[in-house]
Amino acid sequence: MKSNIYTIFRKELARFFKDKRLVITTLLLPGLMIFIMYTFMGNMIRQQFGVADSYVSEVYIKNLPSSINSKIDKVGISIKTVDGDLEIEKKLVSEKEIDLVIDFPKNFDKELSEYKTGEGRAPQIAIFYNSARQESESAYRIFRSILDEYETELSNKFDVNTDEQISYDLAAKEDITGKLFGSMLPMLLMIFIWSGCVAVAPESIAGEKERGTIATLLVTPMSRQALALGKIFALSIIAFLSGVSSFIGTFASLPAMYEGMSEGINASFYSAKDFAFLFIIIISTTILMVAFISVLSAFAKSVKETATIISPFMIVIMVMTFLPMFAKGEEVTPITMFLIPLYNSVLCMNGIFKFAYLGANVAVSVAVNIVFTGILVLVLTKMFDSEKIMFSK
Repeated sequence: MKSNIYTIFRKELARFFKDKRLVITTLLLPGLMIFIMYTFMGNMIRQQFGVADSYVSEVYIKNLPSSINSKIDKVGISIKTVDGDLEIEKKLVSEKEIDLVIDFPKNFDKELSEYKTGEGRAPQIAIFYNSARQESESAYRIFRSILDEYETELSNKFDVNTDEQISYDLAAKEDITGKLFGSMLPMLLMIFIWSGCVAVAPESIAGEKERGTIATLLVTPMSRQALALGKIFALSIIAFLSGVSSFIGTFASLPAMYEGMSEGINASFYSAKDFAFLFIIIISTTILMVAFISVLSAFAKSVKETATIISPFMIVIMVMTFLPMFAKGEEVTPITMFLIPLYNSVLCMNGIFKFAYLGANVAVSVAVNIVFTGILVLVLTKMFDSEKIMFSK
């Protein structure tokens, strides 16, 4: 019995390690892709809460007290003192022209010396910022840290942003919606589309190879190109409907999910034009993904092997969706980035949800995706012509 166990054991290991594709896709690719993804994500996360080293925050302060001035002198922030009601400055913050507006009491240091903790209303400091602008949030965190440390030194003799009647976050509701939707929906949408493609494409090609029915199609008088196009278009429609269905459910539920977390979230800010561009991007992305998975399916010997081969690419898709999420500030994306298939789709989705896209970039992305789809169709056509590939065991 032991010899039989050993024989089966040796046979299975030999079968696995003699198949180079299985060794690469099962042992090497997953670990490599996870290492790359987490290394990349770690670097991106460290940058998320910061700004460019060369950036200097622009902060307007009313009634800047000497006690605070000495503490912010070494922070590396451009300070401008102002007088008046601050309405103009607050509007600039809302429009993302400057980073912060801080309003101190007129005689702040004197009020601190006279105030006794727990007796009456403490001196109030108001910091107005824009949560939709990364530089503004970064400057806000810096000042809050300085003031919180100073407040602890003085045994809580003043308060910062405690008046519930005042809105200290001056971000427009549209910007808040764009920031939240833009950070989540492109990733979810790409995952939905990819999942829909994975659910239908392998079975249509690798499944037919495995069952032997692909031979019947290949001996028919139709051209190999017609066969490739017919499968890709049909699978794209199914995958598209699957992805759109999931997206609609998610999109409709987001306002309710964010309720209480952030005010002003409203999907109605998006126009018919925005959805039209999104629709076009989704179609081109779906067709390209189906064509790509179809090529991998034709290369594989079975549906199971196809699943093994394409699984690491899910990580690639996720990494693509993280890139725009961690972009710094209001940087303009170079047009060359829209020449990268699939990543251009992520950029367009991110821009559409953030109300910061150009129709020309969408057009370039769609054209690039269609061109690469055409290339993959030609590759699939050649694979259908190869008996070695289509009838491999």
